[in-house]
Amino acid sequence: MTPTRRDFLATTGLAVAGLASGAAPSAAHSAVPGRTEARKGSADATRARAPKRILIFGGTGFIGPHTVRYAVERGHEVSIFTRGRTEADLPDVEHLVGDRNGDHSALEGRRWDVVMDNNTSRDYRWVQRSTDLLRDAAEQYLFISSISAYDLDGSGDAPDRVRLTPAVGTDHPLAQPPAGWQDGEPLEYGPMKAYAEEIVRRAFPGRATVVRPGLIVGPGDPTDRFTYWPDRISRGGEVLAPGNPRHATQIIDQRDLTEWTVRLVEDGITGDFNAVGPASRLAMAEMLYGIRAAFAEPVSFTWVPEDFLAEQEVRPWQDLPAWIPGAALMFVDHAASLEAGLTYRPLAVTAADTQAWNLTRTDEDRRPTGFGMSREREAEVLAAWRARNG
Repeated sequence: MTPTRRDFLATTGLAVAGLASGAAPSAAHSAVPGRTEARKGSADATRARAPKRILIFGGTGFIGPHTVRYAVERGHEVSIFTRGRTEADLPDVEHLVGDRNGDHSALEGRRWDVVMDNNTSRDYRWVQRSTDLLRDAAEQYLFISSISAYDLDGSGDAPDRVRLTPAVGTDHPLAQPPAGWQDGEPLEYGPMKAYAEEIVRRAFPGRATVVRPGLIVGPGDPTDRFTYWPDRISRGGEVLAPGNPRHATQIIDQRDLTEWTVRLVEDGITGDFNAVGPASRLAMAEMLYGIRAAFAEPVSFTWVPEDFLAEQEVRPWQDLPAWIPGAALMFVDHAASLEAGLTYRPLAVTAADTQAWNLTRTDEDRRPTGFGMSREREAEVLAAWRARNG
């Protein structure tokens, strides 16, 4: 059965809900208070003015290793807390082994200047346990949240609208647990992130830094949520480009994100920040053309309208990654982050480095992610579009 416009909007809405996770939000939400002022970061310094003792939860996943290495390079004393199951080349780092589900014995009786919590996408109860233990053992707590924590109340998707101004700022209401929910019960991704933020603020009043990334990309990302595009464009030929080329999209290189978070804690900057990029509005066409600039193979883009893609059951965000037409969470305000020192690599550098890493992946690494389409499927949709238009 051919999808209706309503079906297309529903698909887009689900993609918006799980922008950073692949999960969908719950239905009942309200605002969470708690905002503080930020000051300018020190992006140009090669080493920290005052090295700190930093505890990092995680450190061996996608964004962890670069966070750790950058902090060490800048002279900080770094400890990482992991389950010890994932190998990572992280010299000059103290490795503490435990389990966020309950075994924090390696942290007991210790003190750090800063805690960086970038490994909490699974369970807000991890945050509860760590903040209960460390509220008097650290001066600052930086929590990696997500823009999926915002409450859009089902109104965030408008495929026919080209957004020219940011749709969501840090003062936008955050998702809340559904009616009848009780503390200790599981939560869906968006409300879980929002509730974890609240936990951090309660435990570290005036000492909390909350960073809400959007789509994190770059070398090491196994999800193909951006990697699809450098890989596809680097191979040349006719590329299916989705919908209106003027629709906004946002991405952030994991290295820009992690380096900035280290500088935030160096300078003791607290508050709430949206970690999205680049510095100015990025149209879908600009992203694809910017990626093309990194590669030598001849490429042509064929822009296919949303209505036709819906008829062909091409899903926003999944089949054509980083594309959610008109979505509020693809154009989020990040003025406060720029003021606090967030900087960006050129898009072509991110694209080239991502593809260079991608080419090192083995068949085992390339497990199905559900993002992107095969060359055969792309050719099929393009052929159908040409047949429709004579």
